[in-house]
Amino acid sequence: MRQALTIVYLFDMLEIDGYLCLGVIGMSDQTSTDLREEVRSKYAAAARAVLEPRPGVTAQSVELSATGSCCGNSDSCCGGSAEEAAGGYSENLYREGETDGLPEEAVLASLGCGNPLAVAGLHEGERVLDLGSGGGIDVLLSARRVGPSGFAYGVDMTDDMLTLARANAAKAGTANVEFRKGEIEDLPLPDAAVDVVISNCVINLSTDKPAVLAEMFRVLVPGGRIGITDVVAEDHLTAADRAAAGSYVGCIAGALSRAEYLEGLAAVGFADASVTFTTEAAPGMHSAIIRAVKPACS
Repeated sequence: MRQALTIVYLFDMLEIDGYLCLGVIGMSDQTSTDLREEVRSKYAAAARAVLEPRPGVTAQSVELSATGSCCGNSDSCCGGSAEEAAGGYSENLYREGETDGLPEEAVLASLGCGNPLAVAGLHEGERVLDLGSGGGIDVLLSARRVGPSGFAYGVDMTDDMLTLARANAAKAGTANVEFRKGEIEDLPLPDAAVDVVISNCVINLSTDKPAVLAEMFRVLVPGGRIGITDVVAEDHLTAADRAAAGSYVGCIAGALSRAEYLEGLAAVGFADASVTFTTEAAPGMHSAIIRAVKPACS
């Protein structure tokens, strides 16, 4: 199972030969490291586009030029209806007025494929963790939802994104947040540290998805939950199909299938898992909402 979850990645997005996705052999440590550094470099460039503005250069344009992503332009395969905002590709992923009061830089750095806050059901006083928090938009919105008695953490591996996120938190005057440097495969939080884990189109970028799922389970309290958005493939698509899809929509070539997601969540201990397709971004490939619960202690 672990190999099945780790052989399909965003190779085309990262300009790496798609044939490496075929799953004939597992990914080497060197390939995994190289891929992670590719991701870090590209998202650092996106952060710098916001930190050091230049005419005609945005975080979205950096991502598009680097990856060939279909998202972020009006002629793309991405949808734009309000119905899609929770877990679908859209130029406006957040509800009207939801980002009011946030620093412009936080909004400009948003590179997600959905709105995990729309599905996480955050409550006053909860502690929430955002995996791959980028410029901090979902962390700041989470902090607003959980209120001063709650807390929101963001974890990101990119120094430039962390600099941007911390600056955005300072501009927003948000005290109940903390951004930590780390990798989502090895989270810098103790066991049972948070009530909710969210993530916005990041897990598909991981080079070790089973580790990510296990880490989400570890840091959640018993009874805690995940409410994430990600890109997911239909079960009939092979690893080769998903690799080939990268040439059309680079932002989704690393997607797990629905069955792989559900099996992976169950393997680490999650219960009541669901993967709900929302918007089709390409034939057989969807933005999706993923929910699951860590069982409470008996």
